Amino acid sequence: MKYKFSKYVFVAPLAIALGCGGSKNTTPAKAVVTTEKNAIDRKADSVLALMTLEEKVGQMNQYNGFWEVTGPVPKDGSAAIKYEHLKKGWVGSMLNVRGVKDVKALQKIAVEQSRLHIPVIFGFDVIHGYKTVSPIPLAEAASWDLEAIQKSAEIAAAEAAASGLNWTFAPMVDVSRDARWGRVMEGAGEDPFLNSRIAEARVHGFQGNLGPLSVAACVKHFAGYAFAESGRDYNTVDISDNTLHNIILPPFKAASDAGALTFMNSFNELEGIPATGNAYLQRDILKGKWNFKGFVVSDWGSMGEMISHGYAKDLKDAAMKAANAGSDMDMESSGYVEHLAALVREGKVSEEKVNDAVRRILRVKFMLGLFDDPYKYCNEAREKETIGKKEFREGVLDMAKKSIVLLKNDKNLLPLAKQGKKIALIGALANDKTSPLGSWRIGADDGTAVSVLEGMQQYKGNQLVYAKGADVALGNPVFVSETKINTTDKSGFAEAVKAAKAADVVVMVLGEHGLQTGEGRSRSDLGLPGVQQELLETVFKANPNVVLVLNNGRPLALPWAAENIPAIVEAWQLGTEAGNAVAQVLYGDYNPSGKLPMSFPRNVGQVPIYYNHKTTGRPGNGQPTESVFWSHYTDVANSPQYAFGYGLSYTTFDYSNFKISNTSFGKNGSITVTVDVKNTGKVAGKEVVQLYLHDHYASVTRPVRELKGFEAVTLAPGETKTVTFAINEKLIEFYSAKKVFEAEPGTFTVYVGGDSNATLHADFTFTE
Repeated sequence: MKYKFSKYVFVAPLAIALGCGGSKNTTPAKAVVTTEKNAIDRKADSVLALMTLEEKVGQMNQYNGFWEVTGPVPKDGSAAIKYEHLKKGWVGSMLNVRGVKDVKALQKIAVEQSRLHIPVIFGFDVIHGYKTVSPIPLAEAASWDLEAIQKSAEIAAAEAAASGLNWTFAPMVDVSRDARWGRVMEGAGEDPFLNSRIAEARVHGFQGNLGPLSVAACVKHFAGYAFAESGRDYNTVDISDNTLHNIILPPFKAASDAGALTFMNSFNELEGIPATGNAYLQRDILKGKWNFKGFVVSDWGSMGEMISHGYAKDLKDAAMKAANAGSDMDMESSGYVEHLAALVREGKVSEEKVNDAVRRILRVKFMLGLFDDPYKYCNEAREKETIGKKEFREGVLDMAKKSIVLLKNDKNLLPLAKQGKKIALIGALANDKTSPLGSWRIGADDGTAVSVLEGMQQYKGNQLVYAKGADVALGNPVFVSETKINTTDKSGFAEAVKAAKAADVVVMVLGEHGLQTGEGRSRSDLGLPGVQQELLETVFKANPNVVLVLNNGRPLALPWAAENIPAIVEAWQLGTEAGNAVAQVLYGDYNPSGKLPMSFPRNVGQVPIYYNHKTTGRPGNGQPTESVFWSHYTDVANSPQYAFGYGLSYTTFDYSNFKISNTSFGKNGSITVTVDVKNTGKVAGKEVVQLYLHDHYASVTRPVRELKGFEAVTLAPGETKTVTFAINEKLIEFYSAKKVFEAEPGTFTVYVGGDSNATLHADFTFTE
C-alpha cells in the first residue's frame, strides 16, 4: 500500500499496522481514502489506531522553538530533550519557529525520523500582520468594515503561511470593557455584536480555503479573560452566568460557527476554576452545546499555573484536571508529556479522553493538508515572492485609513491646506518608525513603519518643521513599563515652543509607545504618559491651532484635550503604512469614517465604562435628578468623553424619514426599519449607520441598549440613500432566566443613528 509524494515513496500507517515494511525516508502517510462525508474522521481514526499511548500523548504536547535549528544537534539540556521527543513523535506542535528553512528542518525530523511520520503543526502569534503589519485589532475594529478586516487577515495569513507557518493564535475575541487592561489592543472592543461580526471576518480571512497561503485560526481566550479585576492582566475573574452568556460568549460562538479550527483557553479562573481546567467551558459549552470539532490549546504555561491558582496540587494533578476538562494540547507546561500516560494507566484519565483530544488534533492536520504534503508550507521561492508584496502594502494602507477616527474638528481646522502654510510637527512618536507597528507584531522588523513625519513630507506645498518635544519612553523600549516612561526630561520643550510659535498650524503626535499596550501592560492611569500632557499644554499656549494626533492602543482619558484642543484625530497604532495613512487623512485625501469600538472615559475612575450598561433603580426613569441619592459621581458625569460608535467626518450627515414597518410581530415574523441618510456637506463621505435595541422588561434585566445592526453608506455631497434593517426573533434573543437563549414577549425600542447615543426611535412589541 504505497503512495507517491514528491521524490519520496512512503508507506501508510495502515500498511504499518498490516505488517508492511517502509523505508527510513518515510514521509507522513495518507490514511484510508474514502468518499464518505466523514472522510477526515476516518483518516484520523486510522492513524489513531496505530498509536501507542505515549505517541498519543505526544500529539497533545506543544513545545516552544529550541536551538539553532540548522546548527549542531543539541547534546544536553531542555533543547536535547525536545529534540529527542520530536524524533519519537512526542511533539504535536511547535510554536515560535518561523521561516521556511527552520520549519522544514524540524518538520523533516518529525516526518522522517519518528515511527508514524506524523507531521507537526507550526504556530505563531500572527495577530495583525506578519512582516507587513496592519493596524492593531482594536484600530481595525474602529473601521466597522468587515470586508477590509477580512482582507487584513488574509494578508497576514499569506505572509505567515509563506514563511512556513500554518497556525495563528488569533483572533482574540474577548469583549473588553476596561481600558486599563493592556490587551484591549488585541480585540474588537466592548460590544458583543461588533465583536462577533469581526470574529467571523477574521476567521474567514485567516483560514480561507485552507490553501497554501492560509492558516488555521485560534480563537482566544476562552473565556472571560478581559474581565480581570482592576484591569490587571492574569487577575481573577468573577462574573455572573448572565454576563458570561450574554456578553462574553457570543463572539466565541460566532467564531466557532464560522469554522474556526482551534480555540485557546485563558489564564483566568471562572467561578473559582481556572479556564484550562474548566470542564463547563470546554466540554459542556464548546464541545457539547456548540458541537465544536476542532481542538483546544492551553495558553502559555497555563496548565502549570493552575498550581499557582491553588487549584492543582502539582503538575501531575494539573495535567489530570486539564485533560479531564477538555484541554487538548499543552502549550509549554510539559504536564501532558511528563504525566498523562501514567495518569491513564492509573485510571485517573480515561484513554477515550486522550483519544478524543488526539483525534481532534489529527483532524486539523488533515484539514490543513499536512498529511498529504508535510512541506506544503515550505516553499522558499514562494516565501521570497510573497513577503512584502506591493499589494499587501496597499491593503494595510487601506485598512489603516479606514481605522482612523476623527474625534473633534472645531472651526474645520482639518483638513490641512496643501499649499502656503507653515506646519510644526511635534512629538517623538511623529518620527518613530517602530512604535506604529504596535504590540504583538513579533514577525515584523523594527524600524519598518512609515513615520508620520515621512508621510507628511510627501506633501511638498507647505513648510514643515519637526521638533521632538519630549521622548515617551527612555532607553530601548523592548518591554515598555511605567518605570521607563519619561517623566523628567523636558529639554526639548523650548524647541517645540519655538516651532509652534512660527507655525500656522501645529500637529502634535502624542500617546503611548507601541509596546506600552499588549499582554502584561496594564495601566492604572489612562492619561498621556510621562511629560506629554505638560508638553501639549505648553505648546497650546504658544499656538492654539493644534491638531492632536493620538497614537495609542487603548482608550485614553483626555479631559483637558477634549475641552481645549480644536482638532483631535484617533490614529491608534496603524502598522507598516501608519504615516502615510495619517498624512492622507490630515490633508483630506481620505475622509475619516472610523467609529469608536470602545468608550473613551473622562477619567480612569469611570472605568470600566461601556454603553450597554444596565439601568438602575435610581433614577427609575433613567434621567438625572436633583437628589443626591441616585447612581452617579459627585465629581464627573456618568457619560463617557467619547461614546461607543462615535466618529466625525469632514462632511456632515442628516438622518430623516425614520420608519418602522409594523409595531408588532410574533414568532417567525419580522419587521423592517428604514432611515434616509443625506450627505449635507461639501465632500464625499462614508457614514456607519447603527441600529440599537432596548428590551424594556424581561426575566433578567437587560441593557439600556444593544447594537444589533450596522451598515456603511458612502454618499456624494447632497446625495441621500435609504438604509434598511430587519428585526426578527433571532435578533432579540438573549440568555434568559431559563438558562437558554430565547426571545421573550415584551416591548422594545429601536434606535438608529451615527453612534450609541442615537436619538431616532420607535417602539414595537414581540408577541408569542
